[in-house]
Amino acid sequence: MRIGAHYLGNGHCEFIAWAPLLKEVKLKIVSPLERLVPLSRDKRGYWKTRVEDVPPGTRYFYQLEGERDRPDPASYFQSEGVHGPSQVVDHYSFHWDDDTWKGLDLSKMIIYELHVGAFTPEGTFAAVIPRLNELKDIGVNTIEIMPVAQFPGDRNWGYDGVYPFAVQDSYGGPDGLKKLVNACHKRGMAVVLDVVYNHLGPEGNYLWDYGPYFTDRYNTPWGQAINFDGAYSDEVKNYFIENALYWFQVYHIDALRLDAIHGIFDMSARPFLQGLAERIEEFSNQEKRRFYLIAESDLNDAKVIRSREMGGYGIDAQWCDDFHHALRVLLTGENQGYYVDFGRIEHLVKSIREGFIYSGQYSGYRRRSHGNSAKERPANQFVVFAQNHDQVGNRMLGERLSTLVSFEALKLAAGAVFLSPYIPLLFMGEEYGEDAPFLYFVSHSDPELIEAVREGRKQEFNAFSWQGEPPDPQGEKTFLKSKINWKKRDKGEYKVLLAFYRRLIKLREEVPALSTLNKDTLDAWGLEDKKVIFMRRWQDEEESQVFCILNFNKKDITLPVPLSEGRWQKVLDSSDRIWHGPGALLPEALVSGDEVTPRAESLVVYVKEKTR
Repeated sequence: MRIGAHYLGNGHCEFIAWAPLLKEVKLKIVSPLERLVPLSRDKRGYWKTRVEDVPPGTRYFYQLEGERDRPDPASYFQSEGVHGPSQVVDHYSFHWDDDTWKGLDLSKMIIYELHVGAFTPEGTFAAVIPRLNELKDIGVNTIEIMPVAQFPGDRNWGYDGVYPFAVQDSYGGPDGLKKLVNACHKRGMAVVLDVVYNHLGPEGNYLWDYGPYFTDRYNTPWGQAINFDGAYSDEVKNYFIENALYWFQVYHIDALRLDAIHGIFDMSARPFLQGLAERIEEFSNQEKRRFYLIAESDLNDAKVIRSREMGGYGIDAQWCDDFHHALRVLLTGENQGYYVDFGRIEHLVKSIREGFIYSGQYSGYRRRSHGNSAKERPANQFVVFAQNHDQVGNRMLGERLSTLVSFEALKLAAGAVFLSPYIPLLFMGEEYGEDAPFLYFVSHSDPELIEAVREGRKQEFNAFSWQGEPPDPQGEKTFLKSKINWKKRDKGEYKVLLAFYRRLIKLREEVPALSTLNKDTLDAWGLEDKKVIFMRRWQDEEESQVFCILNFNKKDITLPVPLSEGRWQKVLDSSDRIWHGPGALLPEALVSGDEVTPRAESLVVYVKEKTR
């Protein structure tokens, strides 16, 4: 069932809202000419009407039970903020130039996560476009945009959105997002959009007034859960499935990243996530190209990405937090909070081989066994990273990796991500070692809510025993500190690191053993006492083989090389002077039986020479 205000052309518009428990719903047009129009109700609780003389830009509310005016739950634009009227949008008047765009295969994506407000001084969609060429120049072919659903005020991470269909007005609204997607596709770049289906924000959330969108049967970190399995849940599921289709159809988005699906509680026989994946697959078949769903989940449950034929949900891919946590602790030595479960070389080795580290073992942090095996899941179902908005922004001071580890370790972190058999993701500014923090920021208007957010953030950090006071989430300075400084990328070590990322991505693209995402053509093993990981990847053992040494030791170490017969040529050494390293100690060529001394916190890549 379609929902929202659908502009039909020639001043005609169809309005549909779901309110199954209400006895009266009217359309209240407030501009350009105020009037009140009754709606008729069908048996499923959808209220509908078609109205003439409604040009694009018309502002309206729904009047509920004759006593309260509320914005449209499926509003396409809130140009006056979360408490103001909804606005009619003519989505089909936009001129697209991406007719030849056929999408990008998930396994080929190099993803760059960005926050529209903090990515540029202007903080708009339009300001992102001039920077796309520079991202493409280093090898990025996909941008992932943090949530853009309308939130209170003009600064927010986006996870406080309360109008899932409305594009944030301060970013540039509907046309601004379309222009950005259009510009990406013209450059051969895909777009992933982060969407939130596990909760809505607290301010401006008027879904309560319309119907049973929420349930008190479950609780989430953000309050009551969305009603995905109780009475009336069919239409709640429809609301969010329609939202997913809306981004693909109207905005030409290529993939959706589903935020924190562990906060979606659904005990029904056909869960929402399964129904969503089925519907998106149907849509992909209709359009004759793939549209993807990528989940964020801390469940370590392979069912999320297992096919429906095998009893799974059929989600295309998911973020792999285990990989990040293992890498982060090896680099920083942190062992507080959920990091207590990590810290050994064997952890990262297992993630490189399988994906999940916790596949049924006891988790000290959770005080129970956690996860199941992802060994049989293909490599192109996992997205890995050294940093992302959560892992930076949910630190009390929002420190990036660049302020926590050495320059050598930054290169090592990059190598671990891009030499893995998985889909790599960078967080904006990571490619040149941005050192500005990424802090948590909001711009609410309710004083009590603002204070609750402040206190909530303090409590979140208790498990990590961080000292001091977190920056004020409501303060504008907190937001401004979080903006990246694009000009740094042309100077000093920032410029060197940028070139190193470019080289890594180029290697990944050019060497078949690296560009083919396959866990079956990979072997990884480690020396716990030496803090070293060896990794060998191949496509065809006679055609393309790669051998990598990742030294997480803070000292140079000497050890024999476990290589097969043949001659191996060095193609990258992070300790080389060209990368501002201390100088390489490893030879340009290796043969079986050689002894080598990799530098502290270094990464070295060898390619096997062909014998014929």
